[in-house]
Amino acid sequence: MEQTILIKNVRIFNGTDEKTVMGDILILNNRINKIAEPGTISAEGTIIDGKGKFLMPGLIDAHWHSYMCCNTMIDLLTAETDYTQLKAGVEAGKTLMRGFTTIRDAGGPVFGLKRAIDEGIIPGPRIYPSGSLISQTGGHGDFRAVYDDPRPFGCCCLTHTEKIGAAIIADGVDAVTIAARNNLRLGASQIKLMTGGGVASLYDRLQDSQYFEEEIHAAVKAAENAGTYVMVHVYVPQAITRAIQAGVKSIEHGHLIDEATMELIARKEVWLCMQPFTLDDNQYPTQEQQEKHKMIVQNTDNAYRLAKKYQVKLGWGTDLLFNPANTKNQNKDIGKLKNWFNNFEILRMVTYDNARLLSLSGSRNPYPGDLGVIKEGAFADMLLINENVLENIQLLENPDDNILLIIKDGQIYKNKL
Repeated sequence: MEQTILIKNVRIFNGTDEKTVMGDILILNNRINKIAEPGTISAEGTIIDGKGKFLMPGLIDAHWHSYMCCNTMIDLLTAETDYTQLKAGVEAGKTLMRGFTTIRDAGGPVFGLKRAIDEGIIPGPRIYPSGSLISQTGGHGDFRAVYDDPRPFGCCCLTHTEKIGAAIIADGVDAVTIAARNNLRLGASQIKLMTGGGVASLYDRLQDSQYFEEEIHAAVKAAENAGTYVMVHVYVPQAITRAIQAGVKSIEHGHLIDEATMELIARKEVWLCMQPFTLDDNQYPTQEQQEKHKMIVQNTDNAYRLAKKYQVKLGWGTDLLFNPANTKNQNKDIGKLKNWFNNFEILRMVTYDNARLLSLSGSRNPYPGDLGVIKEGAFADMLLINENVLENIQLLENPDDNILLIIKDGQIYKNKL
Protein backbone atom coordinates (compact mmCIF):
# COMPACT_ATOMS: atom_id res chain seq x y z
CA MET A 1 0.00 0.00 0.00
CA GLU A 2 1.39 3.39 -0.98
CA GLN A 3 2.11 5.88 1.77
CA THR A 4 1.81 9.60 1.01
CA ILE A 5 2.86 12.68 2.92
CA LEU A 6 2.02 16.16 1.66
CA ILE A 7 4.00 19.02 3.18
CA LYS A 8 2.35 22.33 2.31
CA ASN A 9 3.60 25.89 2.32
CA VAL A 10 7.32 25.59 3.02
CA ARG A 11 10.37 27.62 2.02
CA ILE A 12 12.55 25.08 0.19
CA PHE A 13 16.34 25.02 0.21
CA ASN A 14 17.17 22.27 -2.28
CA GLY A 15 20.79 21.70 -1.19
CA THR A 16 22.40 23.14 -4.31
CA ASP A 17 20.95 26.63 -4.92
CA GLU A 18 21.24 29.63 -2.64
CA LYS A 19 17.85 30.89 -3.72
CA THR A 20 14.90 29.33 -1.93
CA VAL A 21 11.36 28.90 -3.26
CA MET A 22 7.98 28.55 -1.62
CA GLY A 23 6.23 25.31 -2.45
CA ASP A 24 4.51 22.08 -1.55
CA ILE A 25 6.20 18.68 -1.51
CA LEU A 26 4.52 15.34 -2.08
CA ILE A 27 6.28 12.26 -0.69
CA LEU A 28 5.29 8.88 -2.07
CA ASN A 29 6.68 6.01 0.00
CA ASN A 30 10.36 6.89 0.50
CA ARG A 31 10.86 9.30 -2.42
CA ILE A 32 10.00 12.89 -3.24
CA ASN A 33 7.29 12.49 -5.85
CA LYS A 34 6.44 16.09 -6.72
CA ILE A 35 7.45 19.65 -5.90
CA ALA A 36 5.07 22.40 -6.96
CA GLU A 37 3.83 25.89 -6.16
CA PRO A 38 1.79 26.24 -2.96
CA GLY A 39 -1.76 24.96 -3.20
CA THR A 40 -1.32 23.06 -6.47
CA ILE A 41 -0.94 19.52 -5.10
CA SER A 42 -3.86 17.52 -3.73
CA ALA A 43 -3.36 14.17 -2.05
CA GLU A 44 -4.78 11.81 0.51
CA GLY A 45 -2.71 10.62 3.42
CA THR A 46 -0.73 12.63 5.97
CA ILE A 47 -0.95 16.38 5.35
CA ILE A 48 1.38 18.75 7.15
CA ASP A 49 1.09 22.54 7.09
CA GLY A 50 4.67 23.83 7.05
CA LYS A 51 3.51 27.37 7.93
CA GLY A 52 6.14 28.98 5.73
CA LYS A 53 9.03 27.41 7.67
CA PHE A 54 12.45 26.50 6.19
CA LEU A 55 12.69 23.04 4.64
CA MET A 56 16.08 21.54 3.78
CA PRO A 57 17.71 18.15 3.12
CA GLY A 58 18.67 16.03 6.10
CA LEU A 59 22.14 16.67 7.51
CA ILE A 60 25.04 14.37 6.56
CA ASP A 61 28.07 13.76 8.77
CA ALA A 62 30.79 12.34 6.52
CA HIS A 63 33.14 11.35 9.35
CA TRP A 64 31.16 9.90 12.24
CA HIS A 65 31.91 6.91 14.46
CA SER A 66 28.53 5.41 15.38
CA TYR A 67 30.07 2.92 17.81
CA MET A 68 33.15 4.73 19.09
CA CYS A 69 31.49 8.10 19.68
CA CYS A 70 29.33 6.75 22.49
CA ASN A 71 31.80 4.34 24.09
CA THR A 72 34.96 5.22 25.99
CA MET A 73 38.35 3.73 25.24
CA ILE A 74 37.95 1.57 28.35
CA ASP A 75 34.56 0.40 27.06
CA LEU A 76 36.18 -0.53 23.75
CA LEU A 77 38.90 -2.57 25.43
CA THR A 78 37.09 -4.19 28.34
CA ALA A 79 33.27 -3.95 28.22
CA GLU A 80 30.86 -6.63 27.10
CA THR A 81 30.06 -6.31 23.41
CA ASP A 82 26.29 -6.37 23.92
CA TYR A 83 26.63 -3.44 26.35
CA THR A 84 28.61 -1.32 23.92
CA GLN A 85 26.32 -2.17 21.01
CA LEU A 86 23.23 -1.24 23.01
CA LYS A 87 24.82 2.13 23.71
CA ALA A 88 25.47 2.54 19.98
CA GLY A 89 21.84 1.75 19.21
CA VAL A 90 20.56 4.38 21.63
CA GLU A 91 23.05 6.92 20.26
CA ALA A 92 21.89 6.22 16.70
CA GLY A 93 18.41 7.39 17.62
CA LYS A 94 19.84 10.55 19.19
CA THR A 95 21.92 11.18 16.07
CA LEU A 96 18.79 11.09 13.93
CA MET A 97 17.01 13.43 16.36
CA ARG A 98 19.86 15.90 15.89
CA GLY A 99 18.86 16.03 12.21
CA PHE A 100 21.47 13.69 10.76
CA THR A 101 19.63 11.42 8.38
CA THR A 102 22.87 9.98 6.91
CA ILE A 103 26.36 9.37 8.25
CA ARG A 104 29.52 7.85 6.80
CA ASP A 105 30.96 5.66 9.53
CA ALA A 106 34.73 6.12 9.58
CA GLY A 107 35.50 2.83 11.29
CA GLY A 108 34.02 0.44 13.82
CA PRO A 109 31.68 -2.52 14.27
CA VAL A 110 28.45 -1.10 12.85
CA PHE A 111 27.22 -3.67 10.34
CA GLY A 112 24.62 -5.01 12.78
CA LEU A 113 23.62 -1.51 13.81
CA LYS A 114 23.12 -0.53 10.18
CA ARG A 115 20.97 -3.60 9.56
CA ALA A 116 18.79 -2.92 12.60
CA ILE A 117 18.21 0.67 11.41
CA ASP A 118 17.54 -0.32 7.80
CA GLU A 119 15.04 -2.97 8.92
CA GLY A 120 13.22 -0.47 11.13
CA ILE A 121 14.06 -2.24 14.38
CA ILE A 122 15.52 0.94 15.87
CA PRO A 123 15.59 4.56 14.62
CA GLY A 124 18.83 5.97 13.28
CA PRO A 125 20.52 7.54 10.28
CA ARG A 126 21.51 5.81 7.07
CA ILE A 127 24.98 4.35 7.62
CA TYR A 128 27.77 4.06 5.07
CA PRO A 129 29.97 1.56 6.96
CA SER A 130 33.74 1.14 6.66
CA GLY A 131 34.08 -1.86 8.96
CA SER A 132 37.24 -2.42 10.97
CA LEU A 133 39.86 0.30 10.95
CA ILE A 134 42.89 -1.11 9.12
CA SER A 135 46.15 -0.18 10.84
CA GLN A 136 49.80 -1.12 10.77
CA THR A 137 51.55 -2.33 13.90
CA GLY A 138 52.01 0.69 16.15
CA GLY A 139 49.67 2.74 13.98
CA HIS A 140 46.68 4.87 14.83
CA GLY A 141 44.40 1.83 15.02
CA ASP A 142 46.66 -0.33 17.21
CA PHE A 143 44.79 -0.65 20.51
CA ARG A 144 46.89 -3.49 21.93
CA ALA A 145 48.46 -3.28 25.36
CA VAL A 146 52.22 -2.86 25.61
CA TYR A 147 52.58 -6.43 26.87
CA ASP A 148 50.83 -7.92 23.82
CA ASP A 149 53.36 -9.40 21.40
CA PRO A 150 53.25 -8.55 17.68
CA ARG A 151 52.06 -11.51 15.63
CA PRO A 152 52.04 -12.48 11.96
CA PHE A 153 48.80 -11.65 10.21
CA GLY A 154 46.57 -14.71 10.15
CA CYS A 155 47.58 -15.98 13.58
CA CYS A 156 44.68 -17.24 15.63
CA CYS A 157 45.49 -14.93 18.55
CA LEU A 158 43.29 -11.97 17.69
CA THR A 159 42.94 -9.11 20.14
CA HIS A 160 39.60 -8.09 21.61
CA THR A 161 39.25 -5.06 19.30
CA GLU A 162 39.92 -7.29 16.29
CA LYS A 163 37.39 -9.87 17.44
CA ILE A 164 34.61 -7.30 17.78
CA GLY A 165 35.42 -5.66 14.43
CA ALA A 166 36.69 -2.32 15.72
CA ALA A 167 40.21 -2.40 14.24
CA ILE A 168 42.54 -4.89 12.65
CA ILE A 169 46.34 -4.94 12.47
CA ALA A 170 47.54 -5.72 8.95
CA ASP A 171 51.23 -5.44 8.00
CA GLY A 172 52.33 -6.06 4.41
CA VAL A 173 50.58 -6.13 1.05
CA ASP A 174 48.95 -9.53 1.53
CA ALA A 175 47.65 -8.70 4.98
CA VAL A 176 46.19 -5.36 3.90
CA THR A 177 44.56 -7.00 0.88
CA ILE A 178 42.90 -9.63 3.06
CA ALA A 179 41.76 -7.05 5.62
CA ALA A 180 40.21 -4.82 2.93
CA ARG A 181 38.54 -7.73 1.19
CA ASN A 182 37.14 -9.00 4.47
CA ASN A 183 35.58 -5.62 5.27
CA LEU A 184 34.01 -5.64 1.82
CA ARG A 185 32.78 -9.19 2.41
CA LEU A 186 31.01 -8.01 5.54
CA GLY A 187 29.33 -5.10 3.75
CA ALA A 188 31.68 -2.11 3.81
CA SER A 189 30.71 0.68 1.41
CA GLN A 190 34.28 2.02 1.49
CA ILE A 191 37.61 1.08 3.10
CA LYS A 192 39.21 3.05 5.94
CA LEU A 193 43.00 2.92 6.32
CA MET A 194 45.17 4.57 8.97
CA THR A 195 48.10 6.13 7.08
CA GLY A 196 49.32 8.66 9.64
CA GLY A 197 49.67 9.35 13.33
CA GLY A 198 46.83 10.51 15.53
CA VAL A 199 45.95 12.19 18.80
CA ALA A 200 44.20 9.45 20.75
CA SER A 201 46.54 6.63 19.71
CA LEU A 202 49.16 5.28 22.07
CA TYR A 203 52.24 4.38 20.05
CA ASP A 204 52.65 6.91 17.24
CA ARG A 205 53.44 10.57 16.72
CA LEU A 206 51.20 13.00 14.90
CA GLN A 207 53.83 13.55 12.19
CA ASP A 208 54.22 9.83 11.43
CA SER A 209 53.69 8.45 7.95
CA GLN A 210 52.14 5.00 8.20
CA TYR A 211 51.97 2.22 5.62
CA PHE A 212 54.21 1.93 2.59
CA GLU A 213 52.78 3.09 -0.71
CA GLU A 214 52.47 -0.49 -1.96
CA GLU A 215 50.44 -1.42 1.13
CA ILE A 216 48.05 1.49 0.60
CA HIS A 217 47.80 0.61 -3.07
CA ALA A 218 46.82 -2.95 -2.12
CA ALA A 219 43.77 -1.61 -0.29
CA VAL A 220 43.00 0.71 -3.20
CA LYS A 221 43.09 -2.19 -5.67
CA ALA A 222 40.83 -4.31 -3.47
CA ALA A 223 38.38 -1.42 -3.17
CA GLU A 224 38.44 -0.56 -6.87
CA ASN A 225 37.84 -4.20 -7.80
CA ALA A 226 34.69 -3.96 -5.69
CA GLY A 227 33.62 -0.66 -7.29
CA THR A 228 34.45 1.60 -4.37
CA TYR A 229 37.29 3.64 -2.82
CA VAL A 230 39.66 4.12 0.14
CA MET A 231 39.49 6.88 2.75
CA VAL A 232 42.55 7.49 4.95
CA HIS A 233 43.24 9.01 8.35
CA VAL A 234 46.24 11.32 7.87
CA TYR A 235 47.54 14.75 8.88
CA VAL A 236 50.96 15.50 7.36
CA PRO A 237 52.01 16.38 3.78
CA GLN A 238 54.34 13.44 3.17
CA ALA A 239 51.74 10.89 4.18
CA ILE A 240 48.96 12.69 2.27
CA THR A 241 51.09 12.70 -0.89
CA ARG A 242 51.88 9.01 -0.50
CA ALA A 243 48.19 8.15 -0.13
CA ILE A 244 47.24 10.14 -3.22
CA GLN A 245 50.01 8.49 -5.24
CA ALA A 246 48.60 5.13 -4.14
CA GLY A 247 45.14 6.04 -5.49
CA VAL A 248 43.23 7.12 -2.36
CA LYS A 249 40.12 9.22 -3.09
CA SER A 250 39.30 10.74 0.31
CA ILE A 251 41.75 12.39 2.72
CA GLU A 252 40.38 12.52 6.27
CA HIS A 253 41.63 15.41 8.45
CA GLY A 254 44.81 16.72 6.76
CA HIS A 255 45.16 19.65 9.16
CA LEU A 256 48.98 19.85 8.96
CA ILE A 257 48.96 20.11 5.18
CA ASP A 258 51.18 22.53 3.23
CA GLU A 259 50.34 24.52 0.11
CA ALA A 260 52.04 22.21 -2.39
CA THR A 261 50.11 19.22 -1.07
CA MET A 262 46.80 21.09 -1.13
CA GLU A 263 47.48 21.98 -4.76
CA LEU A 264 48.10 18.26 -5.42
CA ILE A 265 44.75 17.36 -3.83
CA ALA A 266 43.01 19.87 -6.09
CA ARG A 267 44.84 18.74 -9.23
CA LYS A 268 44.08 15.07 -8.59
CA GLU A 269 40.44 15.90 -7.69
CA VAL A 270 40.72 14.07 -4.38
CA TRP A 271 38.25 14.86 -1.61
CA LEU A 272 39.36 16.44 1.68
CA CYS A 273 37.06 15.74 4.62
CA MET A 274 38.00 18.09 7.44
CA GLN A 275 36.83 18.97 10.93
CA PRO A 276 36.86 22.48 12.48
CA PHE A 277 38.57 21.27 15.65
CA THR A 278 38.89 23.59 18.66
CA LEU A 279 40.76 23.13 21.94
CA ASP A 280 37.61 22.47 23.94
CA ASP A 281 36.46 19.62 21.68
CA ASN A 282 38.27 17.01 23.75
CA GLN A 283 40.44 16.73 26.83
CA TYR A 284 42.95 13.89 26.56
CA PRO A 285 44.38 11.93 29.51
CA THR A 286 48.07 12.61 28.81
CA GLN A 287 50.02 15.79 28.19
CA GLU A 288 51.48 14.31 24.99
CA GLN A 289 48.02 13.67 23.55
CA GLN A 290 46.85 17.13 24.55
CA GLU A 291 49.85 18.69 22.79
CA LYS A 292 49.04 16.73 19.62
CA HIS A 293 45.46 17.98 19.79
CA LYS A 294 46.72 21.55 20.23
CA MET A 295 48.95 21.23 17.16
CA ILE A 296 45.98 20.18 15.01
CA VAL A 297 43.82 23.04 16.29
CA GLN A 298 46.55 25.59 15.58
CA ASN A 299 46.78 24.45 11.94
CA THR A 300 43.05 24.19 11.21
CA ASP A 301 42.71 27.77 9.95
CA ASN A 302 45.60 27.40 7.48
CA ALA A 303 44.19 24.14 6.11
CA TYR A 304 40.74 25.60 5.47
CA ARG A 305 42.18 28.71 3.85
CA LEU A 306 44.32 26.62 1.51
CA ALA A 307 41.34 24.41 0.67
CA LYS A 308 39.35 27.49 -0.32
CA LYS A 309 42.25 28.94 -2.31
CA TYR A 310 42.58 25.82 -4.45
CA GLN A 311 38.83 25.09 -4.56
CA VAL A 312 39.33 21.58 -3.23
CA LYS A 313 36.34 19.25 -3.10
CA LEU A 314 35.59 19.65 0.59
CA GLY A 315 33.55 17.39 2.84
CA TRP A 316 32.68 17.85 6.50
CA GLY A 317 32.56 15.52 9.48
CA THR A 318 32.87 15.65 13.25
CA ASP A 319 35.05 12.66 14.24
CA LEU A 320 33.86 12.63 17.86
CA LEU A 321 35.54 9.73 19.64
CA PHE A 322 35.52 7.97 23.01
CA ASN A 323 33.65 10.75 24.83
CA PRO A 324 29.95 9.87 25.19
CA ALA A 325 29.17 13.16 26.93
CA ASN A 326 30.37 15.05 23.85
CA THR A 327 28.12 13.48 21.19
CA LYS A 328 25.37 15.99 21.96
CA ASN A 329 27.67 18.65 20.49
CA GLN A 330 27.68 17.10 17.01
CA ASN A 331 25.68 20.02 15.55
CA LYS A 332 27.95 22.67 17.06
CA ASP A 333 30.71 21.81 14.59
CA ILE A 334 28.45 23.11 11.81
CA GLY A 335 28.43 26.60 13.28
CA LYS A 336 32.23 26.57 13.63
CA LEU A 337 32.51 26.60 9.84
CA LYS A 338 31.41 30.26 9.91
CA ASN A 339 35.08 31.17 10.35
CA TRP A 340 35.71 30.28 6.68
CA PHE A 341 32.39 29.93 4.82
CA ASN A 342 29.11 31.74 4.40
CA ASN A 343 25.85 30.14 5.45
CA PHE A 344 24.99 28.88 1.99
CA GLU A 345 28.40 27.25 1.54
CA ILE A 346 28.04 25.55 4.90
CA LEU A 347 24.54 24.24 4.20
CA ARG A 348 25.58 22.91 0.82
CA MET A 349 28.64 21.24 2.38
CA VAL A 350 26.67 19.39 5.08
CA THR A 351 24.03 18.22 2.57
CA TYR A 352 24.76 18.09 -1.16
CA ASP A 353 28.58 18.13 -1.06
CA ASN A 354 28.77 15.39 1.57
CA ALA A 355 26.30 13.33 -0.44
CA ARG A 356 28.58 13.58 -3.49
CA LEU A 357 31.49 12.37 -1.36
CA LEU A 358 29.49 9.37 -0.15
CA SER A 359 28.50 8.51 -3.72
CA LEU A 360 32.12 7.55 -4.44
CA SER A 361 31.11 4.14 -3.08
CA GLY A 362 29.70 3.41 -6.54
CA SER A 363 28.33 -0.11 -6.85
CA ARG A 364 28.84 -0.60 -3.09
CA ASN A 365 26.49 2.29 -2.30
CA PRO A 366 24.00 0.85 0.20
CA TYR A 367 21.44 3.54 -0.72
CA PRO A 368 21.62 4.09 -4.48
CA GLY A 369 19.74 7.26 -5.22
CA ASP A 370 19.91 11.00 -4.60
CA LEU A 371 20.74 12.14 -1.07
CA GLY A 372 21.47 15.62 0.24
CA VAL A 373 18.99 17.32 -2.10
CA ILE A 374 15.33 18.25 -2.30
CA LYS A 375 14.27 17.30 -5.80
CA GLU A 376 11.78 15.01 -7.47
CA GLY A 377 12.93 11.40 -7.34
CA ALA A 378 15.37 11.94 -4.45
CA PHE A 379 15.13 10.09 -1.15
CA ALA A 380 12.67 11.76 1.20
CA ASP A 381 15.20 12.83 3.87
CA MET A 382 14.38 16.35 5.09
CA LEU A 383 14.19 18.74 8.01
CA LEU A 384 11.83 21.61 8.72
CA ILE A 385 13.47 24.43 10.71
CA ASN A 386 11.54 27.12 12.54
CA GLU A 387 13.52 29.98 10.88
CA ASN A 388 15.65 30.59 7.79
CA VAL A 389 18.98 28.76 8.26
CA LEU A 390 20.53 30.66 5.34
CA GLU A 391 20.22 33.75 7.50
CA ASN A 392 21.24 32.09 10.79
CA ILE A 393 23.31 28.91 10.60
CA GLN A 394 23.44 28.71 14.41
CA LEU A 395 19.83 27.50 14.38
CA LEU A 396 21.17 24.02 13.66
CA GLU A 397 23.17 24.04 16.89
CA ASN A 398 19.97 23.62 18.92
CA PRO A 399 18.08 20.80 17.15
CA ASP A 400 15.70 20.11 20.04
CA ASP A 401 14.11 23.54 19.78
CA ASN A 402 14.71 24.51 16.15
CA ILE A 403 14.12 21.34 14.14
CA LEU A 404 10.34 20.96 13.97
CA LEU A 405 10.07 18.03 11.56
CA ILE A 406 12.41 15.16 10.76
CA ILE A 407 11.64 12.81 7.86
CA LYS A 408 14.00 10.02 6.85
CA ASP A 409 13.27 7.58 4.03
CA GLY A 410 9.71 8.85 3.87
CA GLN A 411 9.04 8.19 7.59
CA ILE A 412 8.21 10.89 10.11
CA TYR A 413 10.44 10.64 13.18
CA LYS A 414 9.68 14.03 14.73
CA ASN A 415 6.79 16.44 14.26
CA LYS A 416 6.41 19.49 16.51
CA LEU A 417 4.06 21.39 14.19
